[in-house]
Amino acid sequence: MAKKETTRVVCVAEFRAKEGKTAALIEALHVLMAPTHKEPGCIRYELNQRVDDPRWITFIEKWKDKKVFDAHCAMPYITHYFNDVRPELVEQFEVKLYEEILP
Repeated sequence: MAKKETTRVVCVAEFRAKEGKTAALIEALHVLMAPTHKEPGCIRYELNQRVDDPRWITFIEKWKDKKVFDAHCAMPYITHYFNDVRPELVEQFEVKLYEEILP
């Protein structure tokens, strides 16, 4: 039987760019990658673009636990993105958290 990894947190953060703002959104999200990769507890932080609707840009993230994920969310570059940058570039977004299911 498959078991859950109740410590690790997987985050799927999806952002739909406003019309004509896709390139600017990709650039704004790409800036977050280097500092995030240096954060303790960051296992995976990858940026993807949807094939059927390129205005959707998605982070797939994996974190050691909820505590380090919460610390990531409080980082100044993340709060700056959500508070100041996102409203200008994003039409719709959703951030979902998961528990990993192990093989």
